[in-house]
Amino acid sequence: MMQKLQRFGGAMFTPVLLFAFSGIILSIAIMMQNSMIVGGIAADGTFWSNLWAVIENGAWTVFNQMELLFVIGLPLGLAKKANGRAALESLVVYMTFNNFVSKIIELMGTTFGVDFNQEVGGASGLKLIAGIKTLDTNLIGAILIAAIVVWIHNRFFETKLPDWLGIFQGSSLVVIIGFFIMLPVAFMTAWIWPVIQSGIVSLQGSLASSGTLGVGIYVFLERLLIPTGLHHFIYQPFIYGPAVLEGGITANWLQNLNEIASSTAPIKELFPAGGFALHNASKLFAPLGISAAFYATAKPEKRKKILALLIPTALTAVLAGITEPFEFTFLFLAPQLFFVHAVLAGALGATLYSLGVVGDIGSGLIAVVSQYIIPMSLNHVSTIILLIVVGLIFSLIYFVVFRFAILKFDIKTPGREVDEEVKMYSKKEYRDRQAANKEKKPATAKGGAYASSAAHYLEGLGGASNIVDVNNCATRLRITVNDETLVKSDAYFKEGGAHGLVRKGKAFQVIIGLDVPQVREAFENQLTIEGSDLAATVE
Repeated sequence: MMQKLQRFGGAMFTPVLLFAFSGIILSIAIMMQNSMIVGGIAADGTFWSNLWAVIENGAWTVFNQMELLFVIGLPLGLAKKANGRAALESLVVYMTFNNFVSKIIELMGTTFGVDFNQEVGGASGLKLIAGIKTLDTNLIGAILIAAIVVWIHNRFFETKLPDWLGIFQGSSLVVIIGFFIMLPVAFMTAWIWPVIQSGIVSLQGSLASSGTLGVGIYVFLERLLIPTGLHHFIYQPFIYGPAVLEGGITANWLQNLNEIASSTAPIKELFPAGGFALHNASKLFAPLGISAAFYATAKPEKRKKILALLIPTALTAVLAGITEPFEFTFLFLAPQLFFVHAVLAGALGATLYSLGVVGDIGSGLIAVVSQYIIPMSLNHVSTIILLIVVGLIFSLIYFVVFRFAILKFDIKTPGREVDEEVKMYSKKEYRDRQAANKEKKPATAKGGAYASSAAHYLEGLGGASNIVDVNNCATRLRITVNDETLVKSDAYFKEGGAHGLVRKGKAFQVIIGLDVPQVREAFENQLTIEGSDLAATVE
């Protein structure tokens, strides 16, 4: 069950990758239309204002069509075969479901307590999804329908029908089955969902009023669950779903950005739900303290080398919010340190919230500057100063705690190794090593810049015949194997550029970094090549 949840959580991250760029562009476009920031050129009707209004409208695409992104993205990660076709099937079935629901509530809305004649949005419980006026089931509905379609696809996509019915097999058969399943699902939704919506509204109020303790627990759990891949289930309902705000914190923050920036009232009063967006704050400040602790505890003769590794890794963490090279380094070597990290992250979030620092603190400094620091500098400079000062204080706390633990328990963090080197690879080092290795061994992979590393990982995992399942999350390639004893040592995977390997029975996670989608594609191509060669050998 845990393995299935991890796979599902990783698949949920596929569409989330699209939100970062759109959020940054949206915040910039919104600021460029604020006369308090750019002056009179932002007046209504000017070329400047109109240009940025067009850009803003385009940037809203992923937020306005969030359900469609998840309906398409989940099958890409969850389908066991022909995932591109599964994505198309999921979209068609989801649209069919919404058309069913639309007509049901139009004809029988009063029976279910729904007024179809109301305008969409607000308390109506209605929404336009790709032009269809239907119940606003948000991400919950999208994920449920996508999961049903993936199940149908995995079970029936390769079903062979008689030749005279051949036109109805494959994707057509999946959509046909989905059509008939969606009919009762649509009736059940029209009946049950209005009641669920009332419960969600109550839950939103409870969570929003949970205060400092609620925010601290939320941030603690989000960090703590990163090794399992289940952290997506913690933050996504808050950031992109209806946990505390309809439509999610990010979309609401951007919609109200100018209003919040222009007001002199405390941000905590204007946007109280923003406390549940503070889980990213530790990504800005924890890497500074952890890096300093790694450097300070390294052997003197290795500090120069370690510094060359820590700087690019820390910059990636702070600028882009990708902290896993740090977290997995000490997770492998001292899991108790990871628990301390989760506690400190939760304490940082709770402290910021208690001092009135709330809002969509984006994942990485680039997002924070564009979505928070620049717009809030109009009337909320003190809040920005609190964010930075408190964050840097926690960087110091991280340094003191990690340095003490590393020295006290003699943890072999980078620069303290005795035999096998424990390190975090930079992209430059990886490329240099790949170039150096080209002349040492014959090429075993074809196609693309990621083929060589993919072939290396495939060999380390026991070859194509040992692979049962392939998936990925933001930075990790997730693999299920037939025989875990065939998997090579952690050092072997690090030689191929990986940051490390997580082992749990037959389930493995190769820690790669932001290149993981490309590596996965190359990995699957290698599976096809080796699988074909194996089949030819058997024949």
